Amino acid sequence: MAVRAVRGAVQLDVDEAGHMDERVGALLTAVLDRNGLTRDDLISIWFTATPDLHSDFPAAAARKLGIVDVPLICAQELDIAGAMPRVVRVLAHVESDLPRSEVAHVYLGAAAALRKDIAQ
Repeated sequence: MAVRAVRGAVQLDVDEAGHMDERVGALLTAVLDRNGLTRDDLISIWFTATPDLHSDFPAAAARKLGIVDVPLICAQELDIAGAMPRVVRVLAHVESDLPRSEVAHVYLGAAAALRKDIAQ
């Protein structure tokens, strides 16, 4: 079993905790589903949020999905002029037999524009 890294991102419509839970939950669910993973395959998850998001920690959405025994950390994304607003990014480390070339990186909605080269 190899350790793989899976990337993803989602843009929020508004900075509200319930909306963040919904969108981050959808992102994490898509990362697991598209890569044939279960919660037991998760090693750790790193979240970043753009500086305009203040309503909650993205990791709280993971805990609400039942991801309770996996190390999670949140950080603030760089404040770059012209960057897409209200974005939560994820970097999940997982155990998987997938070859690196078959890992599905998940960019939902408008966030797909962030990484057209790897978004699936």
